[in-house]
Amino acid sequence: MKIKPILRKITIVTAITGLAATTLGLMFYVAGGRVNTTRSIPVGLYWTSSKPVEKGAYVLLCPPPVEAIAEAKRRGYLTTGFCPGKLGYMMKKILAAKEDSVAITNEGVTVNGAMLPLSGPMVMDKYGRPLPRYQHTKFVISDNEVLVMSDVNGKSFDGRYFGPILRSQIQTVIVPVITW
Repeated sequence: MKIKPILRKITIVTAITGLAATTLGLMFYVAGGRVNTTRSIPVGLYWTSSKPVEKGAYVLLCPPPVEAIAEAKRRGYLTTGFCPGKLGYMMKKILAAKEDSVAITNEGVTVNGAMLPLSGPMVMDKYGRPLPRYQHTKFVISDNEVLVMSDVNGKSFDGRYFGPILRSQIQTVIVPVITW
């Protein structure tokens, strides 16, 4: 039994399989598919949509150009990508929008007086480094802003640390297709 022909066949099959997987992934992305592997929103497959940017929507956004985000990048919380500052997109849920009254305290984040689940800010990251804190404890969301956070993970790096974002930073609303 000759090993070289077998290895050549394995190499060809592996190359074809890799090329097919890459092609399918690219087609999925171009068609509007997005994959979430973080725990800021449910892990799974999402589809971009033209739905309105409103409270309760999942969104794909570019991180805001604030010091808390710059520090998050230095610490490796955020990926490299195509957003300004060579940052990767974030996926979050809009939990406060136009004219909502928000308070960020040591206990958590309230919107219009109601405490959001899993919203208590952490003081330190898993390496014992202090986390930034959004400096305004009470504020009202303006017409051109939203507060994006996780409602499924208390350890998400989100609005409780960097504050509201501009609506213009939102790339698209994403709709869950399959999550787990």
